[in-house]
Amino acid sequence: MKKLLILAFLILSSCSEASAPDPVPTLPVTSPDPDPIGEVKFFGQLKVVDGKLTDAEGEPVMLRGVSFGWHNWWPRFYNSSAVKFLKTDWNANLVRAAMGVDPEDAYLGNPEFALEKIKAVVDAAIAENMYVIIDWHSHDLYPEQAKSFFIEMAKTYGESPNVIYELFNEPDYETWEEVKAYSEDIITEIRKYDPDNLILVGSPTWSQDIHLVAQNPILNQENIMYVLHFYAATHKDYLRERAEQVVVDGLPIFVTECAGMEASGDGPIDAASWNAWLSWMESRKISFATWSVADKDETCSMLLPTASSEGNWTDSQIKPWGIIVKKALEKNLE
Repeated sequence: MKKLLILAFLILSSCSEASAPDPVPTLPVTSPDPDPIGEVKFFGQLKVVDGKLTDAEGEPVMLRGVSFGWHNWWPRFYNSSAVKFLKTDWNANLVRAAMGVDPEDAYLGNPEFALEKIKAVVDAAIAENMYVIIDWHSHDLYPEQAKSFFIEMAKTYGESPNVIYELFNEPDYETWEEVKAYSEDIITEIRKYDPDNLILVGSPTWSQDIHLVAQNPILNQENIMYVLHFYAATHKDYLRERAEQVVVDGLPIFVTECAGMEASGDGPIDAASWNAWLSWMESRKISFATWSVADKDETCSMLLPTASSEGNWTDSQIKPWGIIVKKALEKNLE
């Protein structure tokens, strides 16, 4: 009997131990990445010193920002709220107002509407202590019309250090000699009303033939830089090596339009090539504006059609290229 009681006790003890729940493991507490901490800086009056963009004291600076799409096709984003959101949420210290010149309903056909949209962005950028590029967004020469436009812009904004003039977005088949002569004429007119703000000069072949500019740059002018554009899935080592050489040679360049996909603005993002370009720009303090704030069904347009016209875009309304750009702009907080 004693043996039976002992056996029963052992069986009950075994069952009790087997039915006890396993201890609950302690999982590490995770949290989302913290928002970057810092302040988007405004450097005041810009200068070009020894081939580099600097502040008024001659310290090298770098602008990082975004370009709006053509004003005539995406005018809904040309407003003060969108500009403010690009600074406060995307950390941009630069915006580019891409004024379409010759398509339907662009500047040549509807100058009043074009000026309304461009001034809305410029005025907002000034109010937010940002820099703003006034971009004559064309692939062809319209010298008289461009001269009138930039005279008006210089008269209006010549006393604001925020303003940057881009004289010719992307010359396509014009020679450098033609672009140079055109640019020299407009620079002369701008300088009558604005003696010191930065002026950006395009280069041939969609602003890629920067090496031709280096062989014959504009002389006897201060605070001018030359434009380079790239699309990382199309323009790779060969163009970056060309750009590196002209920088080494002392030519001041500014990337006013760039993106990670093909030059068509569509196709997959080449992350490796984009990161190589971004690393190069950071290492050389080459300022840049990424393309573009628009909602077209293409890779380079950063927003979906559901995105508000006035900012406050959620991540679900921002396309992959826009997310990549936002990350790159965090450098403005350092």
